[in-house]
Amino acid sequence: MKTAEQLRTSLRAIDHKSYPAYKSLAGAWSFPRYTLSIDHVQGDPFAAPSQLSVIVEKATASFPQNCWEPLWNRTALEDYLLRRFARQAGRFSHQAKGSGKSGVLAVSVPGQEVLERTGCQVRGGTVTLRFEVGFPANGRTINARELEKILFDFIPACVEQSLLYSTTPKEELSQLLALSEDRRFIREELSRLGLCAFVADGSVLPRESGVSDRPMKDAVPFSSPDSMAVTLELPHHGPLRGMGIRQGITLIAGGGYHGKSTLLKALERGVYDHISGDGREYVITDSTAVKIRAEDGRKVTDTDISLFISHLPSGKDTSRFSTLDASGSTSQAANIVEALEAGSSLLLMDEDTSATNFMVRDELMQLVIARNQEPITPFLERALDIYRQAGVSLILVVGSCGAYFHIADKVIQMDAYHAKDITAEAKAALEGRPAPALTAPGFHLPSGRRAVDLSGSTQTRRSYRGDSVVRERLKIKRFGKTAFSVGSRDLDLRYLEQLVDGEQTQTLAYMVRYARENLSGLGVKEVVARLEKLLAEKGLPGLCGSDNVPAGLALPRVQEIFACFNRY
Repeated sequence: MKTAEQLRTSLRAIDHKSYPAYKSLAGAWSFPRYTLSIDHVQGDPFAAPSQLSVIVEKATASFPQNCWEPLWNRTALEDYLLRRFARQAGRFSHQAKGSGKSGVLAVSVPGQEVLERTGCQVRGGTVTLRFEVGFPANGRTINARELEKILFDFIPACVEQSLLYSTTPKEELSQLLALSEDRRFIREELSRLGLCAFVADGSVLPRESGVSDRPMKDAVPFSSPDSMAVTLELPHHGPLRGMGIRQGITLIAGGGYHGKSTLLKALERGVYDHISGDGREYVITDSTAVKIRAEDGRKVTDTDISLFISHLPSGKDTSRFSTLDASGSTSQAANIVEALEAGSSLLLMDEDTSATNFMVRDELMQLVIARNQEPITPFLERALDIYRQAGVSLILVVGSCGAYFHIADKVIQMDAYHAKDITAEAKAALEGRPAPALTAPGFHLPSGRRAVDLSGSTQTRRSYRGDSVVRERLKIKRFGKTAFSVGSRDLDLRYLEQLVDGEQTQTLAYMVRYARENLSGLGVKEVVARLEKLLAEKGLPGLCGSDNVPAGLALPRVQEIFACFNRY
């Protein structure tokens, strides 16, 4: 491996040369405390910045062993180091001058959730931090002196202040690991206690605004109704009281603007761990929970929706139903079935984002339109069996439909952001009122091998060496957090509300590309199982093959991986 001084010499040798001469710097360079790897050099000062990484050996980083194992502590440490490096990089970004993207020094900027990312990885005896640097230029001429400042002054300072235990605030790190271990304890306790979610007293659920996921200032702190209170004895925090939502069917009711959807949104995000200070650190939801909604216009392929929709006037088979443009009710039915196939144990739903004719048919409508003339079996008539026979719980926000009170195990009222247990009052209100149909015949779990179209697996081009033909990887393009393209095919994920980071979307694009190149001919379950195995063995870098590992990948849940391929 070449030394840092050799890098300095190489830099000065190409000063004032044409910009492509920067490519001669690619490779690994040994610095006193770490290895600097220049993984990809941008071709132009106006192109996407160059990709670099620093690798610090375990002995040099010197973090205690409980930071490296178990997995949840390691992920918490990776997130913490990445945020520390980002703060340091922010001090130096654009301090080196030049044209185009000259002087950029940037890393992934995580949100409120703690996710496994390629931006920082602690494994295999090393700490690896990946980032971007805009190699400086004057016009399209190399400005090596400015890059020298970045490589020999700025980056060493970032490493020194963020990736070494010696400069890490010890109490802060200790609290980080304690929080990680306490949350893991709660997740393991949920099943033992028969709970599907836990919301700690004092949690701050409202967010700053519709475009900010930070906690709202002066928000009403959450407090559990006494009848639903559970006190957990955490390993580090000690006793922690909060609302335990038991497995079964739970309704969240209340007037508009009183906090129903705010509570549900917190439960949606409770499948992830949150950073200290977020307000939702101890909002913990069954990790398989899936938010279900109507999704007009989505593509559905070979899905068995006959549990909810059958006997179509057209005679179309709904046990292997396909459409390029699903209605609200059809898409919601498909979303539920696919969530069951993905192994979800908890469905989260909001009346506001559901198809009305899918959720319920009132008594008058049933009198006017006979059952044998209606292909849709309302969710109201399936929810009990989905829980009793499939073991899948439901948390549903209701604001205008009282029919679900008949099947609810628990009813929570949100009153000015205060939670109240009104189960007894709701049940009393039902006395003397005839119940609508609450079950339907023919309950069955979806079955059958579901295919995914992975055709067009590679692109080819003629190489520059004679007439030999070489494979060219499909190009990936991401459109924010909500969509991506692989090759010429686009995928819209805007309604996957538990995708919380654009880097998760980017990872799903890499998964689709990997599947197209390596897993053609398999069904959805087989594709996801192979991807899970790959991730378990090689982590996120395994999706990149022989390519450089980018800084901008974050791990999605298995449920979102299924949802991605179901829509593909």
